[in-house]
Amino acid sequence: MDTISAITERRSVKKYDTSFTMPEEDVEKLLDLALLSPTSFNIQNWRFVVVRDPEQKKKLREAAWNQAQVEDAQLAIVICGDIRAWAKSPERYWRNAPEEAQNVLVPMIGNFYENAGPQVQRDEVMRSGGIAAQTLMLAAKAMGYDSNPMIGFDPQQVADLIKLPEDHEIAMMLVIGKAAEPARPRGGQLDKSEVVFRDSF
Repeated sequence: MDTISAITERRSVKKYDTSFTMPEEDVEKLLDLALLSPTSFNIQNWRFVVVRDPEQKKKLREAAWNQAQVEDAQLAIVICGDIRAWAKSPERYWRNAPEEAQNVLVPMIGNFYENAGPQVQRDEVMRSGGIAAQTLMLAAKAMGYDSNPMIGFDPQQVADLIKLPEDHEIAMMLVIGKAAEPARPRGGQLDKSEVVFRDSF
């Protein structure tokens, strides 16, 4: 499936075929594609907690207000981010770049995030997580799967369940699997004139 078709056909699916088993190579392919998602300064601050264990999925469902898709979909992924990724050996993010590029970019990472402060560091996690989620959703659709992005969960319960490190934040949850039935018709798209502006509001 081409990218434009994946974008137009992607929907948030709530009901999944529990009899289907996703091949491990498809799981790995999805994750490999997610790792190509862009991040600011290439800090790759996203972290993906892939929940497949039935007991863990059951607990995750409870933390997600008992939404069935968490347990029924083949994958439940808690998309998190390392708030301090920028400060953790930042030279590794540019290890394959020419030395002159490393000498410029690596110091810029620390200078920017240290001065920007905690709010920007947290915001960066949300931005990166959202981009990675979209990569996963479009890749899943192109591979014949469906997905559903989720913010409907108790973040503290989920954090406890996945043993979230203190310097990490949860951006969202995403389920991926084989749809048991099609998504409902689109609820209603706003007219382009309401949301697109040229040069200024």
